[in-house]
Amino acid sequence: MKPLRRLLFLASALFATGLLSACATRTVEQKATGEIFDPYESTNRAVHDFNVVVDRVVFRPASKGYVSIVPEPMVDSFNAFAENLSMPGVMVDSLLQGKVEQAGTALFRFVVNSTVGFAGLADPASDFQIPKVDTDFGETLHVWGFDEGAYVELPLYGPSTTRDAVGVVVNLFTNPLDYTDPRPADNLGLYAEVVKRMGDRGRYSDTVDAMLYESADSYAQLRTLYLQNRRFELEGENTDLYITPDEISTEGF
Repeated sequence: MKPLRRLLFLASALFATGLLSACATRTVEQKATGEIFDPYESTNRAVHDFNVVVDRVVFRPASKGYVSIVPEPMVDSFNAFAENLSMPGVMVDSLLQGKVEQAGTALFRFVVNSTVGFAGLADPASDFQIPKVDTDFGETLHVWGFDEGAYVELPLYGPSTTRDAVGVVVNLFTNPLDYTDPRPADNLGLYAEVVKRMGDRGRYSDTVDAMLYESADSYAQLRTLYLQNRRFELEGENTDLYITPDEISTEGF
């Protein structure tokens, strides 16, 4: 590991520890009822307003142009490429969670798609019935017993919690691909993820536009949607709370 990267990783770890210990915590009653905990709402709303401006001026037109110009099979390929690049990081987080079988599945998918799948641009692993797996350091912290903490909205990134925000920072430095020699281009995974998000933004443009620009309170709408989906993802309970992008109704916004 290069000295600069080691320093950045140490800084991120210290930031994670400090953020988790310093952030506001939910009461037992709030945890039991699933009440939304948003002590930083005024700051979050300011960040949300900034994110909406960035979306309107930059990300929305770029994403719509991307999916209108690039053929859908190529969009699928770029998404598969981004997902494949994340598999070594998924393997690491799975091991940290004690999920050895899931770690092996992530590694197997990466090897198959990186070879037979033309560097990940195709997904033969799914054709071979190798299940898709996904996790992150936010889930690792959940497994380790950390509470989700307060709701936060991150600049450019969007809805999160203090626990998941720590996960976002740490995952910037935990993908083994970043430490191989020779390694892929610097920040390749980040660029691939941005392209993937552009594809998703373009494909679900009508739904996202309805939430951001037609809702009476887009901040509250996104906050509820994020927390419901994330809690279901981590807890596997209250399945009636889970909402996919295709199932979001714009009625009553």
